[in-house]
Amino acid sequence: MAERDGPTAGRDRPTEGRAGRLRAGYGAAPWHLLLVTAVIVLAGWVALRLAQEATFGRMLLWFVGAVIAHDLVLFPVYASADRALRAVARDRVTLLNYLRVPALGTALLFLVYSPGILRWGETTHEAATGLTQRPYLVRWLVLSAALFLLSGLAYLLRRRQASRQRSERA
Repeated sequence: MAERDGPTAGRDRPTEGRAGRLRAGYGAAPWHLLLVTAVIVLAGWVALRLAQEATFGRMLLWFVGAVIAHDLVLFPVYASADRALRAVARDRVTLLNYLRVPALGTALLFLVYSPGILRWGETTHEAATGLTQRPYLVRWLVLSAALFLLSGLAYLLRRRQASRQRSERA
């Protein structure tokens, strides 16, 4: 029986030893289990440190609120938007990636800078920094436009390169 090449090569071999039995039972390599365990221990340590903070209740409330807002509101919204984009783009899967990346960047920038963009706490911001929040919206819009423009240029260059390669083969 010939061995297969590629990323799935050797996965059909019988498991041998403790590591093989662990892989068969756990579903991944032993180092994966160690890494996941270490991350869980680290997260527990951080949670215990935060529990001693006076603002722990507020932080926990914000975290739970963010999880609920993401899972019940934001995820269905961007999953629906992605599904609509896939329906429009159909066979042009690479085009979607050139739309997803700048959209993600724009959304993350909005998430981080939304208090400034929407001018929430304007008086507090001005008292603390001596600056107004007026430039935030314009800067976010310009940066978002630049992200989409660069992504569009990258897409055009990639299409041009692909068409050249096709014409050279023909």
